[in-house]
Amino acid sequence: MGESPKVVVIGGGATGVGTARDLAMRGFDVTLVEKGNLTHGTSGRMSGLLHSGGRYAVTDKESARACIQENRVLREIASHCIEMTGGLFVQLPGDDDEYFQQKLEGLRACDIPAEVLSPTEALEMEPHLTRDIERAISVPDGAVDPFRLVVATAISAENHGARIETHTEVTDIVTDGTQVTGVEVEYQESEGGGTPTGSDLIEADHVVNAAGAWTGKIGAMVDVDIDVTPAKGAMVLMNVRQVDTVINRCRPRTSGDAIVPHETTVILGTTDEEVEDPEEFPEEEWEVDFLIEQTSQMVPMLQQARSIRSYWGVRPLYSPSESGDEETQKVTRAHALLDHDERDGVSGFTTIVGGKLITYREMAEEVADHLCDVFGVDATCRTDEVPLPGSEDDAVL
Repeated sequence: MGESPKVVVIGGGATGVGTARDLAMRGFDVTLVEKGNLTHGTSGRMSGLLHSGGRYAVTDKESARACIQENRVLREIASHCIEMTGGLFVQLPGDDDEYFQQKLEGLRACDIPAEVLSPTEALEMEPHLTRDIERAISVPDGAVDPFRLVVATAISAENHGARIETHTEVTDIVTDGTQVTGVEVEYQESEGGGTPTGSDLIEADHVVNAAGAWTGKIGAMVDVDIDVTPAKGAMVLMNVRQVDTVINRCRPRTSGDAIVPHETTVILGTTDEEVEDPEEFPEEEWEVDFLIEQTSQMVPMLQQARSIRSYWGVRPLYSPSESGDEETQKVTRAHALLDHDERDGVSGFTTIVGGKLITYREMAEEVADHLCDVFGVDATCRTDEVPLPGSEDDAVL
């Protein structure tokens, strides 16, 4: 093509800005639209855990392998957004010995560095762990600042020519027959409750739906079904930093089994409950009490500590209807790219859904590879090699 293909990316979370960055670096003409601020959705409402993949090493090895791969990449390109705290999976009385062994074998099968620690060794690492600890497995977990990561990625996208339009809500997707040709947007005031200030049509050769928990609502604008299960999770911010290591309970994935140090505090997480609407759902005090009660079994001093804030996020779990009904904790954290031309007969429209914040760059690379194939663009991915802005001088953020 003579001119650079025009692409509109919908969604200003990690996956959206990552996609805008990768496409811009490959020469596409990119506009990203986000109805709120960057990280308005799931990316700004997560626990800050930089996954090693350990949480998924028993039941979701595909996700585990993706996590450890991107863990290594982000440590190279976004070190200013990450604290490599290390992580522990701790076994307490009553926790299954067989599961501990499955965890260890799964970690090694997924190429995740793992070492078994005695109670003495674990307590030397984290003196505030319960004295009831039976043993632990160390893994390369860490903490990530999602706001800094997303902003740095957005700045890089802009530096490569992308336009980042926040407070810009998509109200419709425009089609010519079965071909998507653009998006209608409504501009909102950044302050004062989102009062509309105008509207516009942004023309596009292709639209990428990277709206996270809202991908189903965006897909409905062109009459395509996207089986997204919004699953809410509560998190609790504590008054001080009680531990310096990510602490996970070594048992089948459940609620209230992780403690993540972040800056001067720790974040307790999380619950996992399906909701109908990613914006309208109950935020209940019992969830906060439950998280403190559960995590204090690993770090007893949390029971007497003071919480300073609670917040809720909604995960965009991709659960195709053919998989049947599952508890949200059992739904894979892997991502999916949906080519709606091939899948639904709607050209010029692609969805990227599922995944984790840690895999955002890989998800973006997959979208960019796909669009290069669609438009015959000969350009390779460089986002795993080029450091994000701020890695040498964080004042640019």
